[in-house]
Amino acid sequence: MNRVETILEHNRHFVANKDYEAYITDKYPDKKLAIVTCMDTRLVELLPKAMNLRNGDAKIIKNAGALISQPFGSVMRSLIVAIYELKAEEVFIVGHTGCGMAAINSDRVIETMQERGISDEVLSTLEHSGIRLNKWLRGVTNEKEGIIHTVGIVKNHPLLPANVPVHGMLIDSMTGELEVIVNGYEQA
Repeated sequence: MNRVETILEHNRHFVANKDYEAYITDKYPDKKLAIVTCMDTRLVELLPKAMNLRNGDAKIIKNAGALISQPFGSVMRSLIVAIYELKAEEVFIVGHTGCGMAAINSDRVIETMQERGISDEVLSTLEHSGIRLNKWLRGVTNEKEGIIHTVGIVKNHPLLPANVPVHGMLIDSMTGELEVIVNGYEQA
């Protein structure tokens, strides 16, 4: 059985047994939180447990490194929608220890792209179009720097209401211990 078939088989049982009933909620976050965090697999269950979140408590936006690199990109758009349309009142940027974006080697990623069939012609076309893959794929020097940088982008965004606290936290990806890097109440 392939991955799609395995997922669909499980899903049939999930629906038939009405297991979904434990997760029924609406689109508004009960705790009025919007969280930007990393897509790291270690955080899938650990982060909600460590922050005492249940289904329906928060809008959780995930990407590589919990980084916002473009103030008008999709992550920031999601935060703006969460605040203005979905009643989120606070923003948390939650990075984690051992993040791959703090150790990413963009040259190695590009080499792997080539090994997997991305041609030199495509890479050259992107370069001539002004897309600098080395810069685009670059991570951060360390996790705390990434959190501080992203909090700054959000807090200084021209469309963010001044009264919205923006917090920065680092979660230990083994224990779930949270460390406050930026206290948004002190900045408000």
